[in-house]
Amino acid sequence: MRARTTLRRTIGGGLAATLIATGALAPLAHAAPPPLSTPISVDQTGAGSQQGFSGFLDSLQRSNFLLGDLFGLRTALSRYGVSIAVQETSEVLGNATGGVRTGADYDGLTQAILQLNTQHAFGWYGGLFNISALQIHGRNLSADNLASIQTASGIEADRATRLWEAWYDQKFLLEDRADIKLGLQSVDQEFIVSQNASYFVNTMFGWPALPSYDLPGGGPAYPLSALGVRLRYRPIDPLNILVGVYNGSPAPSNNGDPQQLNSSGTSFPTHGGTLSFIELQWTYPAIGSMVYPGAGAPLGHTYKLGVWYDSETFADQRFDGAGVPLASPLSSGVPRNHRGDYSVYAVADQMLWRDAQNPNRSLSAFGRAMGAPQPDRNFLTFSLNLGLTYHDPLANRPDDTLAIGMGYAKVSPQVTAADMDAALIAAQAAPGTYSPIRRSETYLEATYQYQLRPWWQVQPDVQYVFSPGGGVANPVDPSQRIKNEVVFGVRTNVLF
Repeated sequence: MRARTTLRRTIGGGLAATLIATGALAPLAHAAPPPLSTPISVDQTGAGSQQGFSGFLDSLQRSNFLLGDLFGLRTALSRYGVSIAVQETSEVLGNATGGVRTGADYDGLTQAILQLNTQHAFGWYGGLFNISALQIHGRNLSADNLASIQTASGIEADRATRLWEAWYDQKFLLEDRADIKLGLQSVDQEFIVSQNASYFVNTMFGWPALPSYDLPGGGPAYPLSALGVRLRYRPIDPLNILVGVYNGSPAPSNNGDPQQLNSSGTSFPTHGGTLSFIELQWTYPAIGSMVYPGAGAPLGHTYKLGVWYDSETFADQRFDGAGVPLASPLSSGVPRNHRGDYSVYAVADQMLWRDAQNPNRSLSAFGRAMGAPQPDRNFLTFSLNLGLTYHDPLANRPDDTLAIGMGYAKVSPQVTAADMDAALIAAQAAPGTYSPIRRSETYLEATYQYQLRPWWQVQPDVQYVFSPGGGVANPVDPSQRIKNEVVFGVRTNVLF
């Protein structure tokens, strides 16, 4: 298992919320990393055919981009089916109490994306080329100060400039009822995603805790990706079926830090096992339906049910190849190997209330649960996210969102048993020695996304972590556990 405890990716995923709606840029609303890998458009730049410096200044006032239409460049490129976008996410987070030590860190993420619509480019309907890159800078509070399982920010990662995704998507069948995506993909952009969870800062509201720790290299999710193919099919309007098959690990080797082993994102391993996903999505209103969100209209929802299976080799959490506890001085220290691992999950996004006079004002709930039934090969066997999001909470603030949520991660019983083995051996060698037993970690988060401009968002955030690391000893003072943590911070997103 990687020092991810240095904590590998720290973004999930997930991406997770939708920064860019299909066909047009929407207000920034995401956890981390901001997903720039869905179709983008310049339709809302507000520049039109204006030219010159005055047109440039006018476009800044009305644009979804800080730099407007770039003196007509975006509009000119759009005639050939090309769209470009750059987004900077910067934040300062610090723990006021608890952790390995107190303090604050700055970290940032620059995302760049270029897309080519084949119909606009050369008349081929339904095709989309996508390529994106990341520039990750700053430090990592979770690794430096917190030692938590569920890391504080979804953009924390090893500093690097790297390729992220490079794929081609093609629609087919009547009414675009199917599409297939081929190439380098980050699965947290499509699988296990909760739209409402994406408003938060903590990593695990994006790409969940369980696959982050149980999959080789943390899985092909931010800032990593893997070669694969994804098929989406819509047999009836409310139902989407997603099937994906990817390389079993995003790194060329499962020994070491996967981000360092594939530091530029240009290593494309195809050896080893395969990672397969199947996800069913039921959505209301259904795609293409016309529903007026007035009084008496049913409240919108999306329910998802899925499973993943990885055919790679997984190390036992407690025993070596001879069945001797790894903590024992008689152990070889080489874990027993297991072939294959899987997990099942469910995701629900449900609107609870909508203002009849102002349909934009609404209260929604979300929940996401994942289980891994094989404790011998998994660090986590269960993870859970729950929360509420309140859109348009204040008068004249239609693009703001207030959100509160929680995350829970349960350490595998075999990991707990291995800690007990180590505690018993330590007590026999030196009576009175403190040996922590890891069991679970829980955090709470409250956040507010304040939309200053269509292209600029500021987000104050506070988190509280119970039993950091599941109950690990403080490396600075091994006689005590790491104390509960209070994390404060502010994030800003700017779309150029």
